[in-house]
Amino acid sequence: MNMRMQAEKAEQFRKLHHGPRMLVLANAWDVVSARILEDCGYPAIATSSAAVAFSRGYPDGQRISRDEMLDVVARIARAVRVPVTADLEAGYGTTVKEMSETVKAAIDAGAIGMNLEDVTGDDERSHVALPLQVEKIRAIRETAKSIGVPFVLNARTDVYLNRGIGKNRSGSAECGLRRHARRDGSRAASWKRNVAGALLRDDVRGSDSLRRVEWHDESSRQRGQCLKRALSFAY
Repeated sequence: MNMRMQAEKAEQFRKLHHGPRMLVLANAWDVVSARILEDCGYPAIATSSAAVAFSRGYPDGQRISRDEMLDVVARIARAVRVPVTADLEAGYGTTVKEMSETVKAAIDAGAIGMNLEDVTGDDERSHVALPLQVEKIRAIRETAKSIGVPFVLNARTDVYLNRGIGKNRSGSAECGLRRHARRDGSRAASWKRNVAGALLRDDVRGSDSLRRVEWHDESSRQRGQCLKRALSFAY
């Protein structure tokens, strides 16, 4: 994929976040699932880090290598016409330099965006220090800009997922603090709280999760049925 086409897909994906309807991203873990989702009419596809890891024989939690994860992303990006954003866990590194290397590799793989967690990677219940996370986000944004791709970064916080809703009264305040800090670090980054039992988790595996999605029209319902069929091939 040439850089001009990739930049156009990134802009297309960014516009989908501001459309009249909520953007629902179905997750793929290989070429077959991605092609099925594209045929279902999804305007963009996200990869699931957990599902990719499981399909390769690894547990979730950044136990798969960056190269192996991005090999799957590259195969998916080459196989579909719609924009592909990749779940790259905690970025497969702990330094600003490693974040730059990750975003370069992601763009080389054909991704137009990525999901970045704020866990350390070694311990999923330990959060990256906020100043470092802001620097990591800034490095990703600046590196992508230097390449010429308006990369869409989804900066995620796992405060609720790791601590449990209601178990820590400061969770909401910490989420807010991280949200505002990340906005200052990168205006180009979107932000998401990863709340347990969310609308559609990034490791969707069956109709129980799908029932949580409120389908707004016939097209959406058809996509839901198509997604169920895709999932039936894997589970």
